[in-house]
Amino acid sequence: MAAKGHTVSAPSFLSFKLQPRGPGTRRKRRNKNKKKNWSKFSDVRDVEDFLEDVRFQQRTVGGLVSEKPDKNLFFVDTGEVDVGKVDSKDEKKDLVSNKRKLKPLRIDLILQPDSKIPAPKNILAHQIPNSRKLRQKQEKEKRLGIVPRSQRLLQARVRSPAVRVRPVANNNPSREYYSLWSDTNPLDEELDGKDAWYLEQTKQKRLVRPARLNQKPSQVSAVEVIDPGGSYNPTFEAHQALLLKAHDVEVKRLKAEERIERQLNFPTLDKLPTKEMLFEELCQGLVESEEEEDEPSRKCDDETEAGPMGSAVRCEKKTERDRKREKALKTQERRLREEKQARRQRQELFRLRSIKGEVKQVELRRASSKAKRLAKRQAEAHKPRRLGKLRYEEPDIELKLSDELSDSLRKLKPEGSVLADRFKSLQKGNLIEPRQRAKFKRKYRLKYVEKRTFREVTL
Repeated sequence: MAAKGHTVSAPSFLSFKLQPRGPGTRRKRRNKNKKKNWSKFSDVRDVEDFLEDVRFQQRTVGGLVSEKPDKNLFFVDTGEVDVGKVDSKDEKKDLVSNKRKLKPLRIDLILQPDSKIPAPKNILAHQIPNSRKLRQKQEKEKRLGIVPRSQRLLQARVRSPAVRVRPVANNNPSREYYSLWSDTNPLDEELDGKDAWYLEQTKQKRLVRPARLNQKPSQVSAVEVIDPGGSYNPTFEAHQALLLKAHDVEVKRLKAEERIERQLNFPTLDKLPTKEMLFEELCQGLVESEEEEDEPSRKCDDETEAGPMGSAVRCEKKTERDRKREKALKTQERRLREEKQARRQRQELFRLRSIKGEVKQVELRRASSKAKRLAKRQAEAHKPRRLGKLRYEEPDIELKLSDELSDSLRKLKPEGSVLADRFKSLQKGNLIEPRQRAKFKRKYRLKYVEKRTFREVTL
């Protein structure tokens, strides 16, 4: 019989421990009449060892060794040939060649569980709600010969299989086609007659192409024809007209430069401010004329005369008679104002002809302003818009002076660049924004160093 306070495993339990635990030392007597001393002075090592051994056997063997049958623990060696032995050379060669293929991968071995304990099953995951009612319903339908709807649909699909429409090849000349740019689209025929709100909510409504997409970004032609004076052999009048046009452009440019120079120009020596001018500016407002001195004195006299009178005025309490008089005056003013308003409205009836004339004048002014706005909009349609931080600058007019004209096309020197002309044309047509070449800026300033060989040279 085990001593008091110790737990001993069952006699049929077979432990995996190689060396049994030796006899323990003599147990010290402790006071256990208090609850705090129960876990402090109780020896539970043998119980923990027993439970750890049980868990170890469950992980490695799949259960307790004492409960396993003998056929799972032992085998009888009868001396027969090994099952894995191969006699045939072909089979041996095949086994050697497929050795690495039959060997499992390392990643699969890592993912395999190393414990013999089966994973716990979640009973709730396998439970079906109302399984008993569903089972009774299925038994009743089977007894009465009722086929469920899902099976009826499957049987209908088997009886009448769907005909698969084979797509027509793109290179088939007999296939149906329609114009991509026509107003009648065959894809919209199935949507005809349906409610617009329903099509909009179900995302089936076709998108309408915006009208602005049909308009060009600019009314400027892609390739502009130069003036007749730009020909290699122009007439005298056309060449002079082109020269005059270039002259006007150059004059405007010079005027703009002169205006900037005038604004930034420093005054000359004769226009510099002198000491007398500075003194007059500082004394401005301090010296007054005689007339200006007389006016304040007059104002002071008026104030002194009106001062005592103003201080003697005081508010007196209104009597009942004064209040009635004020009320009657206000009533009379309101009545006169209403009569004047009614009289003006009656007079307006006789001004219908003049009112019609005024309305017509207003309509004419509105139509005129509308026509001006339309003309301005049409004029701006031929001008490049500002698409970026830079404004569009007209390129220089390409021309030849009178002494530079050649009588033969072979002797003509090329003027301008086709690439630059196309680039400017895209900018003028609002297809790309105006650009300019980025300026190169050094991160570090240049440092001039004199070579040693140069320093050694002395003249």
